[in-house]
Amino acid sequence: MTTAHFQSHYIPNTEEEQTEMLATLGLSSIDQLFHDIPEEFRNPPLDLPAPLSELEIQKELGALAGRNRPLGSGPSFLGAGAYHHFIPSIVKALMTRGEFLTAYTPYQPEVSQGTLQVIYEFQTLISSLFGMEVANAGMYDGATSLAEGVLMACRVTRRDRVAVSDTVSPIYLQVIRTYCQAHGIRIEVVRHWEPEVADDTACLVVQYPNFYGGLEDLGEFCQLAHGHGALLVVSADPMACGMLNPPGHYNADIVTGEGQPLGIPVSYGGPYLGLFTCKEQYIRQMPSRLVGRTLDSQGRDGYVLTLQTREQHIRRERATSNICTNEALYALASTIYLAAMGKQGLRQVAELCYHKAHYAASRIEELPGYALPFKRGPFYQEFVVQCPAGPAEINRRLMESNILGGLDISIPPYSDPLPPDLDQGMLLCVTEMNSKDDIDALVEGLAEFS
Repeated sequence: MTTAHFQSHYIPNTEEEQTEMLATLGLSSIDQLFHDIPEEFRNPPLDLPAPLSELEIQKELGALAGRNRPLGSGPSFLGAGAYHHFIPSIVKALMTRGEFLTAYTPYQPEVSQGTLQVIYEFQTLISSLFGMEVANAGMYDGATSLAEGVLMACRVTRRDRVAVSDTVSPIYLQVIRTYCQAHGIRIEVVRHWEPEVADDTACLVVQYPNFYGGLEDLGEFCQLAHGHGALLVVSADPMACGMLNPPGHYNADIVTGEGQPLGIPVSYGGPYLGLFTCKEQYIRQMPSRLVGRTLDSQGRDGYVLTLQTREQHIRRERATSNICTNEALYALASTIYLAAMGKQGLRQVAELCYHKAHYAASRIEELPGYALPFKRGPFYQEFVVQCPAGPAEINRRLMESNILGGLDISIPPYSDPLPPDLDQGMLLCVTEMNSKDDIDALVEGLAEFS
């Protein structure tokens, strides 16, 4: 990298200023800034194709996009953390207004009242939805929110041992391990039907509904955790909380979740929106930031950043997280979605997911060679099917009929940990977007393997 690379109108300093800065550093060239990097890695040759015109690049990108299968082009029964829900048109119409779309982090409250109020309303809605006392301004996604919840529980309890139920998403478990390894925190996967919580355990981590769609007894988990001085950390589906008792009802301590079901498209995996709530007594250990409402000098309502526990704002050793932003635009999308749907609308969607999933499960269970290994307990919108053939082959055949099947949980990383007798398991998801005809078509496709 040479000085010439910096000669751009996007760089707000002149050659004279660059020379002055280098002299202050005792250097003669910008190249010397990178002397610690081995020379063979500083300017590697780039094997790039010839440049294209705007018309040509549009055609190329259009061809690549055409290889995708858009949701809505046929029935989809794939879930596992990203869900196909209806999004009212008002969500995109409002969130893409210039006032919101181009706004940046609201460090200056006097010019950011709109964004700050949106975040304040978002916090209020998510707290109510999860039945918790306080919510923050948002996190990256559901997986990192849960990992941050684990770190927070370890700070609160001053312990370094974590028990994670084997029905928590394997992807979420991987993220938890990544976050905790540098802190020396021990992660132990425990059986959901008989979780072991020791006296030095910081928290018990569960999912609600769990990764396989099952609804487990949060009250029992909470009593078990609190009986050993540990916290209960829950990753909850916000849509399910439209009809089920929220985790706060069971006295959970920290509740996180993925906000994608609330007005956010699947978008090929992101960006998404992390939800984070907790009891008020732990608010000082909560990551990210919190918007509060106050009064200005004229007695009018005003919104401010009340708590900012990030290392950008306080001493690094006292920071609770190094998360450097929040998904404020998608927090706005979820706020619009929840306001547009209302309490009854959210409940109706949740009930449709529940009942349609049960209809699908009952039809599939009648097929020879198929079984529901978890049929003993209640479930929400997802359920596991033990198939007579490999899920990969079944999904390939379903796709020939333009049906996107379920997740093959017999492959890594979903197979770790894998419940017993699920070597040919498929995780199916049914939402309000699936009609009865869609479900019947799925059953007909599965019947070919009976």
